[in-house]
Amino acid sequence: MSSLTDLKERARSLLEEGHSPGQIADELSLSMETVTWLLTQPKGDTAPRDVHIDWTCVSCDATLLESAASMMIDRYLPQAERSEPLDADVIVGIAISGIPLATLIGAREGCRLAVYHPAKHAVSETPIGSISGNFASVQEKRCIIVDDVITSGKTIAEVIGYLRRHGGVPVAVWVLFDKRGITEVEGVPVYSLFRISRID
Repeated sequence: MSSLTDLKERARSLLEEGHSPGQIADELSLSMETVTWLLTQPKGDTAPRDVHIDWTCVSCDATLLESAASMMIDRYLPQAERSEPLDADVIVGIAISGIPLATLIGAREGCRLAVYHPAKHAVSETPIGSISGNFASVQEKRCIIVDDVITSGKTIAEVIGYLRRHGGVPVAVWVLFDKRGITEVEGVPVYSLFRISRID
C-alpha cells in the first residue's frame, strides 16, 4: 500500500496533468472527500477514513482482467445455475475502470455494452452524468452496472437514477471491491468480489 506522502504526491501530479478531482478519485480508488483532503490539507491534519486500493497488477494485464470479469459473472450466477443466459440486455461500464470489465463481461455473455460518464468527471458548472452515444442505448433494457470500486455508493446511485429516468431497468451492480459493505443501492442488489474493512 502506498504511503500517505506518496498518495499526496500522486494526487497533486495528476492534478497538474489536468485531471479533475473526480478523475483523481477514480485513478487512486479513493473517495472525493479523501482526494480533496490530499490536495488541500497541510501536514498534520487528520486524514479521512478511507482505504487506497491498488489493483494495477490486474487492471494492466488483459488475462488477469478477464479472469476478474469471469469471477464477477460467477459471483452473480454460480456455475451450477448457468443453464440460462444472463438476465440482462446491456452491461453498463462506469468510466473509466468499469469499462474494460463491462466489455469482457458483455463479450462473454452476449450482451450489449453501454458506457456511463459520471458527473464527477464533468467540468461544467452544473456537472451531470451521461451515457455515451457511441455505445448501446439503455431504454427499455435490463442493465447490469459494472465498476471496480464502490466507496460511498454515490456514483452507483447516480447511475441507477439515470437509468431509471431514461427507461432502463437496473437489475444488479457488480464491483470488484466494496469499501463499505453495501448490499444494495436504491433497491438494486450489489455483488462484490471483495469487501474491504478498515480496523482502527
